[in-house]
Amino acid sequence: MATRYYIAIPDPGKARGAGEFAFGSRGADGMAQELQDALRGTGLFERWRAAQDDPDEVDPALGATDPGATVEGRQDDLHIDLIAITSISGAVFKHRLRLLAGSAWELRDVSSA
Repeated sequence: MATRYYIAIPDPGKARGAGEFAFGSRGADGMAQELQDALRGTGLFERWRAAQDDPDEVDPALGATDPGATVEGRQDDLHIDLIAITSISGAVFKHRLRLLAGSAWELRDVSSA
């Protein structure tokens, strides 16, 4: 079952500076594409996993993917809103967002998709 997540990024600059796995894009469309890629594929997870002290001890469930995940981005004044639809678990979804934006994001709402 897919879930729709409504995400706000109040300060995109803070999100881009959130660490080595942070968003590189400056706009809403680019950030949406980066999150969508992170949900659909294993690239971000594998880079993060390789950076861990013992990559073999990382829970493989954190590498779950959803090839059908979609993310839309909207610029609203100075902040960015993202709407993600995915079947990935909430814990894995939040982990990916923390990698991309650190703590510079807010979960605004969640609904069934």
